Amino acid sequence: MTPLRAALIDMYNGESNRGIPMLKNILHRYADELSFDHFDVRAKTEIPDLSYDIYIFSGGPGDPLESGGPWQAPFFDLISQLWEHNQQTEEPEAKKHCFFICHSFQMACHHFDLGTVTERYKMSFGTYPVHKTHSGKEEPLFEGLSDPFYIADFRRFQVVTPNKARLKEMDASILCLEKLRPHVHFERAIMAIRFSPEMIGTQFHPEADPEGLLAYFMQPERKESIVDEHGEARYNRMIHDLGHPQKIKRTFDTLIPGFLDHAIRELTLVNSY
Repeated sequence: MTPLRAALIDMYNGESNRGIPMLKNILHRYADELSFDHFDVRAKTEIPDLSYDIYIFSGGPGDPLESGGPWQAPFFDLISQLWEHNQQTEEPEAKKHCFFICHSFQMACHHFDLGTVTERYKMSFGTYPVHKTHSGKEEPLFEGLSDPFYIADFRRFQVVTPNKARLKEMDASILCLEKLRPHVHFERAIMAIRFSPEMIGTQFHPEADPEGLLAYFMQPERKESIVDEHGEARYNRMIHDLGHPQKIKRTFDTLIPGFLDHAIRELTLVNSY
């Protein structure tokens, strides 16, 4: 059997980040079952074709609604081609499985017209609980997670105001929402969507390795910078949640590995959900 192939779609625009190394570490665990190639989309206009079986779209910096980059048209065209391919393909082993993270999730939601992308009144930085919707409680990928479950979240933008008609038209489902904030009058952001049986995305970072982040954020210069910008209480809560086995670690162990396990089973016609 021909080995499965994954495309790691890097949206960090050449900026130093933790997301791509963490995603590569996860993919390396599956070396016996799939190979992967890295595509630097925004900095080098590298766009994969449709020959891959699995596509992981990373997070990234900046405004997801920015325009003018030479990579944008082929990037959105790729999303459209992946969607159309899956709609036209009946065989499970020929489908294309996709996971969108943070920046890419916002861009996908905008592309599919599933919600409104806006800038947050204040940056979300740290660890937070998110709450499952009814659909989220039935989502197989979320079965190993509590309600609420805990996430690593670093973003200046958000997806809000779901387009219910478009969600129904696509047969897409909102899976979880931002934490409850009764003390403020802001709409809760959409934190995950099941676009289709093969395509899913999260507003947060499921690839966040708690051990790696803990070591990174405990560096004295990192701690000082975070405390100065976000406060000591938020820093201490983040450090606590990163060290808790049932919080960020549980999400890290569940989502991306669960997505890959499911995709590999479907693509090799073995024990699907």
